[in-house]
Amino acid sequence: MAEGTGGRLKRRWVRWVLWTALACLVLSGGYAGYVAIRAAQPVTLPVPSGSFQVGRSLVEWTDSTRTDPLAPQPGTPRELSVWLWYPGVPGSGTQPAPYTPGAWEGLHLGGVAGLGETGFSDVRGHSYADVPVAAGRFPVVVLEPGMGLAAPQYTALAEDLASHGYLVAGVTPSYSANLTVLDGRAVPASARGKPSESSNGNEHSGEAQSDGDRLVSVWAADDRFAAAQLAALNAGGRFAGHVDAGTVVYAGHSFGGAAALEACRTDSHCAGAADLDGTQYGPVVRAGLGKPMLLIGSQDSCITGTCQAADARDQASRDAARTMLAASTGGVWSYRITGAEHFNFSDYGNYYLAAPIRSQIPLGPIDGSEALTITGAYLGAFIDHVALGRPEPLLNGHSPYPQVEVQHAPG
Repeated sequence: MAEGTGGRLKRRWVRWVLWTALACLVLSGGYAGYVAIRAAQPVTLPVPSGSFQVGRSLVEWTDSTRTDPLAPQPGTPRELSVWLWYPGVPGSGTQPAPYTPGAWEGLHLGGVAGLGETGFSDVRGHSYADVPVAAGRFPVVVLEPGMGLAAPQYTALAEDLASHGYLVAGVTPSYSANLTVLDGRAVPASARGKPSESSNGNEHSGEAQSDGDRLVSVWAADDRFAAAQLAALNAGGRFAGHVDAGTVVYAGHSFGGAAALEACRTDSHCAGAADLDGTQYGPVVRAGLGKPMLLIGSQDSCITGTCQAADARDQASRDAARTMLAASTGGVWSYRITGAEHFNFSDYGNYYLAAPIRSQIPLGPIDGSEALTITGAYLGAFIDHVALGRPEPLLNGHSPYPQVEVQHAPG
């Protein structure tokens, strides 16, 4: 008996479904294979633009004068892991230091998501572990990461500054970073170390402001403690006689940028502070800053006080910046980078990230290395100017980078 029209259509529909499913499996398998190959390929961070070879040392310091308000165990003194990047003796290193040694490898995304991110053993930096310090005395730059991130994820910026003759201290804020390493152990964030769930993502609320003020005071104290410890290194050891402790610049990304401004406010040795895309918190918002400051925002950032606020969160960020700037008496340089989003100020822009992962991370269309090169150029020029008194045409002149939008430059 001949098959009816309905039967033929049903068979065709079943075949179409089967072929579609098979094609999806082949394509997904092919994409998974592509992702695995790309994630395993080495990634090289931007080459430092200065003349010094870069050394790197890892230290752990305990501030016995402070009880850690973020630690899970009450009464614990504040412990910090600090990465030091510094000018090294030329030719003294043979093999660049691993990007995330030991337990620091835990910064890599875990689970299935980790398969779509460059393996951190495949990230190539340009610093050498524990090489001798180059001749000279070097101003201090204290560099703090954004909320949840850690010092090694800012290696590109740190290496570039060290190559220009600065001693850079990357401070990972214990219990606020998703992971830090103390005494060889991976230490996760604590509930007290993060913004509370009720305020996180709602920066216009009074509770969020209070939460931010609480945390920024801890982070700023971490910055100042690190600067003081670096001054103590002049007394002996590898860095004896190499630390210009009287000249300190505080810098940071996101919440670390807010902490940098607050740390500078109360440190007489501070020559200036740089905030990379961070909404400001703490007393500095009302009191202002009496030292020079650098503000670099992403494309739609409101941290320079000049954006068109899209929502209450933007408005809160813009209002905080305007209040701080109105109260400040030091020079202000502020810029925005077109095509950059929040994570383009970290090494994240240089990692390979599979499309589903990248879509969940605030990275803009700008090339990751280019974003870091631009940020490094302006950050370096600002620090050269405030720490060494060098005239810096880049800060006030026409930008050679078409992505840079000048918001304010003195003179």
